[in-house]
Amino acid sequence: MRVVIIGGSGHIGSHLVPRLVRAGHDVVSISRGTQTPYVDVPEWDDVQRVTLDRERADADGSLGGAVLAHRPDAVVDMVCFTPASATALVDALRGRVAHLVHCGSIWRYGPSRKVPIREEEGTPAEGEYGIGKAAIARLLQQETAAGGLVTTSVDPGHIVGPGWKPIGALGNLDPDVWHRLSAGAPLAVPDGGTQLMHHVHADDVAQVFERALERRHAAAGEAFSAVAPSALSARGLAQIAAGWFGKEASLRPVSWEEFRALTPADHADASWEHLHRNHCFSIDKARRVLGYEPRYEPEEAVLESVRRLISDGDLAVATPLQV
Repeated sequence: MRVVIIGGSGHIGSHLVPRLVRAGHDVVSISRGTQTPYVDVPEWDDVQRVTLDRERADADGSLGGAVLAHRPDAVVDMVCFTPASATALVDALRGRVAHLVHCGSIWRYGPSRKVPIREEEGTPAEGEYGIGKAAIARLLQQETAAGGLVTTSVDPGHIVGPGWKPIGALGNLDPDVWHRLSAGAPLAVPDGGTQLMHHVHADDVAQVFERALERRHAAAGEAFSAVAPSALSARGLAQIAAGWFGKEASLRPVSWEEFRALTPADHADASWEHLHRNHCFSIDKARRVLGYEPRYEPEEAVLESVRRLISDGDLAVATPLQV
């Protein structure tokens, strides 16, 4: 099978491309050409790499033609964020490509009402990003249901892995959180830290994409949550992470108002966006339909990210890792 991946050198694509090459597929990776793949493996030598700016191609209407020029059997779209962009690509591929697999997001659903959340059972999306992803997912399902292009949506959780800064115990990217945990220093946690986050290793997400491509008929018109087998509470991640450094987490429950007063606005906003959704998703459907078997528990995936950041000198901690 000839597969064109739009955004192939990103975090998921860096794992998916080698997977597909090892499985015997012919792969074309389209990217802006501004970064090297996160995973440097020999399989990339067998990949055709194409430089293309997705935003510009969307703006001038050239994306569909650029993709079709490579004669794909299937297309994976990692970097589609608006219904207009999705519609243009679907219109170009309809009748000419066998399968489109779209990278969505668990943020297509709003705050949890009942967990684990199963596909199509979540609450309505919140925020521009989530609302856009939800609209794209509906558009793709309607396209396939109407007998048009065969599509599949894969909805990753909070992606982690080497080369990627993980969403931390407070639901943000503040490096000071890791420093405080590594020192056993007090950490203010909003609402007691009971809120859930659902991380996933990038290679496990890539596995879902690979299986969806290989099981096209089963995946047609479907959406699949791509997350770890379990979710972590903010408090749980803090306690586990402190243990990596031989410390006990010193957590101080605070209100959201106090947390915002103590925290830079950008980090506080990110914490709210990640934590108030209280997300935990089921992978039963992906297991049953696609045979998905994730390799990583969420804390294992986060640790792999943290270990790489520390070894590369990109994260300062008070105490060396003891795991």
